[in-house]
Amino acid sequence: MKTTLIKRMIGSALVVLLAISVQAQKFGYLDSAALLSELPAVKAADSEIETYQKQLITSGQAKVKALETKVQEYAKQAEQGLLSQVQMQQKEAELAEEQQAIQQYEVEVQNKILKKREELLGPILDNVKKAVEAVGKENGYTMIFDTATGTLLHAQDSDNVMALVKAKLGV
Repeated sequence: MKTTLIKRMIGSALVVLLAISVQAQKFGYLDSAALLSELPAVKAADSEIETYQKQLITSGQAKVKALETKVQEYAKQAEQGLLSQVQMQQKEAELAEEQQAIQQYEVEVQNKILKKREELLGPILDNVKKAVEAVGKENGYTMIFDTATGTLLHAQDSDNVMALVKAKLGV
């Protein structure tokens, strides 16, 4: 009877300790998309990226128009029979090369825009990350989650349990 009573008391004490330790943990969250949309630096970066993108696209459109003109000119000459078979093949090869160059330019534009985005937004995102880490440490948050992406933004320093899990798995 006494052992049962002692077991109950120990069990109750463990439950109370567990409840206290769980209550001591502090969790937070934020919506990174909403935060970023409110930052003036992000708005300025987005505007600069948009301007840069328009410049690159305008240049590409000029290349496309020039190619369209050449294609129309070629079609007109071919239709009128002004070109020999060899000349037609040469023109078609030239037009195909120009078309391929335009396609390469499109890929180049996408890469340039991506690079510009990383260049402008990278420092802003680093500052946001530092601010989240600082808020987490200063306010004692165990973890801060991002509701926009479902990712963990901050976590208290803790033990890496990789070795323990590997041991449990027999690896």
